[in-house]
Amino acid sequence: MKILRHPDVMRAWSLGQRADGKTIGLVPTMGALHAGHIALVEASLAQCTATVVSIFVNPAQFAPHEDYDQYPRTFESDCRILEDLGVHAIYAPTPNTMYPKDYATYVEVEGLQDGLCGLTRPHFFRGVATVVTKLFNAVQPDTAYFGEKDGQQAAILRRMTRDLNFGIDIVTLPTVREPDGLALSSRNQYLSAAERAEGLAISRALNEARIDLEGGERDAQNLVSGVRDTIARLDIDYVALVDARDLHPVERIEGPIMLAVAARAGATRLIDNLQFDPALSNPTKAPTQEADAAQT
Repeated sequence: MKILRHPDVMRAWSLGQRADGKTIGLVPTMGALHAGHIALVEASLAQCTATVVSIFVNPAQFAPHEDYDQYPRTFESDCRILEDLGVHAIYAPTPNTMYPKDYATYVEVEGLQDGLCGLTRPHFFRGVATVVTKLFNAVQPDTAYFGEKDGQQAAILRRMTRDLNFGIDIVTLPTVREPDGLALSSRNQYLSAAERAEGLAISRALNEARIDLEGGERDAQNLVSGVRDTIARLDIDYVALVDARDLHPVERIEGPIMLAVAARAGATRLIDNLQFDPALSNPTKAPTQEADAAQT
């Protein structure tokens, strides 16, 4: 397994793989790997003949008051995990390499970045779109893999990839959860036992919404109100029901939607979502504890 630090070296490696007829999959991460990341890596290994995992804690997506300095960094253990899985290369650039002193170029996806998390984190998606663009340019992947937990991010990156003609397939995989139903996140380790118990209200609320959707509920306000009632003890950032493609709010469910939640348990911001298409009547589930236990 190669560990590559510079974009020119990364690009040369990828061009060599392509010359050998290989297809390249990319799994972008900020490290502190968990089972959700591993599911993405395994998908890439199954579908592509060369897999690259990037590990880079991206300063451009953190505001000054956020947890950039405290964000967990476990590079050595991450490398051991990835080598055991059979990953072919790790791309781990330094902040100075990615953002030199006179750096002045950013990528924005108008409209899609403005709502949901963009309301309280207006810097965030500009940072995400910029760093993913830079990763795409260095790694030159055929396919990139992301999790559905970050539903807004996935929609933004899919649109960015289309609009900028990258020619890269964007694959999203269902949210991976803890046995108790909490959506996996590197930040879950910040939670105390009491905060974690409170945070479980989010997956419980989405499960209740799923049942309502499967039962034929199509009024967005009823669903949003139900989720808000269930998570009322948390510090709610937003509960929103939007079109899954353009992220515009909807009042009546007639096509694919995303019911998205962001709330704080203590100081830790948790996000989760439920995706549903009435044409399929089979939403991506926020599993119950019993359902998750059966999967593990």
